Amino acid sequence: MLTLPRNSLTALALSCLLVAPFASAQTESGAGAYEYRVLATSKTSTMEKELNQAGGEGFRYGHVMGGETGFGGSEVVVVVTRDGSAPAEPRYQYKLLATSKTSTMEKELQEAGDAGFECVGQTIFSSTFGGEEVVIIMEQDREKAPTTYEYRLVATTKTSTFQKELNLEGQQGFALVGLTVAETAFGGTELVAVMRREKRR
Repeated sequence: MLTLPRNSLTALALSCLLVAPFASAQTESGAGAYEYRVLATSKTSTMEKELNQAGGEGFRYGHVMGGETGFGGSEVVVVVTRDGSAPAEPRYQYKLLATSKTSTMEKELQEAGDAGFECVGQTIFSSTFGGEEVVIIMEQDREKAPTTYEYRLVATTKTSTFQKELNLEGQQGFALVGLTVAETAFGGTELVAVMRREKRR
């Protein structure tokens, strides 16, 4: 079984590979000023509300990390951004999925995907009541026709079999979009990968 010191888990957490929304927000409009807002909370239940408040003002998800901050203790920290020349209009909507049970995450991912949301961020967060949770941020752009995806979640305690499991999904057209290392409630220390493919009609 893979064993890692608990305090190293956050350092090993890898954000969702689809950080393209952050990059595209900086390149689509060319040169110009950008405005940033930092959202930080010790309760995952409030982060979705804060994300949607920012999205209602034209901000877009940039990056996420869970960990220990200087004064806030264990927090989820999200940076959102908007083009300084763009109107402050509602455009982006968010769902935040947080669970210590990887067995339920795939179902929640698929429900959000069916509603037109895309995975844009993933991290680990040690909450007061939920223990160590896998946190996934889903985004919907109201100005674009939604692309619906089929999601798969690969969770394993053995790095030796992880490559094989990823390739089995890859052969079916699933792309890797998120990866974390987490000490989950029932699986022990697990590698947790989010994979997706465009939903077939």
